[in-house]
Amino acid sequence: MGDVLDEPSAELLARVRAVFGEHARVLAATHDATAAPIAAAASLMIESLRGGGKVLAFGNGGSAADAQHLAAELAGRFDRERPALPALALTANSSDLTAIGNDYGFAFVFARLIEAHGRPGDVVIAISTSGNSENVLRAVDVARARGLRSIGLIGKGGGKLAARVDVAISVPSDVTARVQEAHATITHLLCELVELALFPPPRRT
Repeated sequence: MGDVLDEPSAELLARVRAVFGEHARVLAATHDATAAPIAAAASLMIESLRGGGKVLAFGNGGSAADAQHLAAELAGRFDRERPALPALALTANSSDLTAIGNDYGFAFVFARLIEAHGRPGDVVIAISTSGNSENVLRAVDVARARGLRSIGLIGKGGGKLAARVDVAISVPSDVTARVQEAHATITHLLCELVELALFPPPRRT
């Protein structure tokens, strides 16, 4: 057995409780503010996938991880056995990102990949807590010009991204960690709604 850990300080315990409380308040506020846009975003994804389109997700840092998580749940599975769904995280190929960043600049890494992989009828999911990341904005502009639909996962206020996407899902917080936690919940919910619509459970007789 290892050494018994000392009792955590009252200060640490108070901070843990405060963060969980803040997290719960943000999720509750997110539910109230984003239920309709989440349903609208899921409808865009369902329509695209039913029509033979695909989902392209991207973002920077923690938002890149969210994009990869979302794509993995769709291409693999979320909650049930079903056929794979076409979804790509544009953040996942380091050779793509470094080649495009080196040759064209970091502001163009996602836009160039939209040019490579995006087709009319596809849906892009742009994830940015600030809504102002230049490489995300450029990619959404390219997607719109090429006939793709767009969903934005953003934080309070939405930044410039909110006005440039078809559906904006804005978490009502300006604390990056809380926004990213809510984004993770939203991506899970989108996957669940897509699965339920495309692969409904058999009816009981």
